[in-house]
Amino acid sequence: MNSQGFGPGGSPKSFRYPRADFDLESGIARKGLRKPKNHDAPGLLTSTLMKIRYFYEAHPVAVAFILLSFGLSVLILLSVYETRFRMMRGSSGEVGEYPLPELRNLVMVAGHSIYTSESCGKIDREDSWFLEPYQKHPGQAATFLAHIKEGVGIAARDEKALLLFSGGETRKDAGPRSEAQSYWTIADSKGWFGNDESVRRRALTEEHARDSFENLLFSVCRFRELTGSYPQNITVVSYDFKEERFAQLHRSALGFPEGRFFFLGTPATLTARESAVKGEAAVRSQFQEDPYGCLGSLHMKRLKRDPFHRAIPYPNGCPELKGTPATLTARESAVKGEAAVRSQFQEDPYGCLGSLHMKRLKRDPFHRAIPYPNGCPELKGLFSYCGLVPYPGQLPWTQ
Repeated sequence: MNSQGFGPGGSPKSFRYPRADFDLESGIARKGLRKPKNHDAPGLLTSTLMKIRYFYEAHPVAVAFILLSFGLSVLILLSVYETRFRMMRGSSGEVGEYPLPELRNLVMVAGHSIYTSESCGKIDREDSWFLEPYQKHPGQAATFLAHIKEGVGIAARDEKALLLFSGGETRKDAGPRSEAQSYWTIADSKGWFGNDESVRRRALTEEHARDSFENLLFSVCRFRELTGSYPQNITVVSYDFKEERFAQLHRSALGFPEGRFFFLGTPATLTARESAVKGEAAVRSQFQEDPYGCLGSLHMKRLKRDPFHRAIPYPNGCPELKGTPATLTARESAVKGEAAVRSQFQEDPYGCLGSLHMKRLKRDPFHRAIPYPNGCPELKGLFSYCGLVPYPGQLPWTQ
């Protein structure tokens, strides 16, 4: 039996076809290369589209869900990219990005009431303003107008000054209107007392402050948000009996140089002066115990002055972080009240304890979230500080 087809062990030999064309007549494999197959690209595309069409017709809901998911994913990615891009631009800190980079000095007018009249023709009438019982004295409204006029006048004489009206939505029954916006609206209705062209574009608002310390601190942060730097000089406009509170207690709490801080104040009305001075003494005493108004009565006052629960934006815009004559009839009570408040700030310099804190709470009836210190991150430590001694950390104007 022929065994040529088997190996030594009796197993069949493996056989492989030659990797070439084979000539049947000669028995020789040709070495020529085969031509590559010509794939029909248009046909493949058509086939793919047909498969997609069939899938869509068979599962329309699934296809719609896939397309919707894809679209939402694209929108989310674009939104994240845009947000990060804006954050990068916002953190670049270039001077050109700020609306008023050329301004150097701050003029702050502290608000004391909210204008509630629908017309600006009765500005000097008490019934046009939302007044607390201790403010209801003849001539009281005229003192607010005088504050506004003084602030505008100071800014008009200093082309490098930023005028800020400071005061939040502190009275629930007055509605969601701020003291700052009330003052700005009145100044605008008066044509900026003949200084429209030179002052109006440099006059803005700080609408979150609930007490005098926040008037100053928040205005400094607002200045940073608008100019990209901190003020070289500060001028405060308020009642004369509040000078010690602003120029000594609050200025010291911020560590701002005394030689660059100015105060313009005038007397309250005679009928209000006595109680005002007494009240100022009490508040000043509270700020002496709680310099930053973050404890006890000062803290509670802030809470009450935020009836609409506004979020305070600071120090977002600051990453490094005057008084006019009141009418004689209210002066005595005003001085008395100021003495009480000044005494409170002597005890609580930052207004974060006790009665000063409670006053802030009451002056926030709409619960506004305070945006600071988002605009002034360099002051983050100062904003969170609550102590009886001056803030020990570094500040932009102390370095």
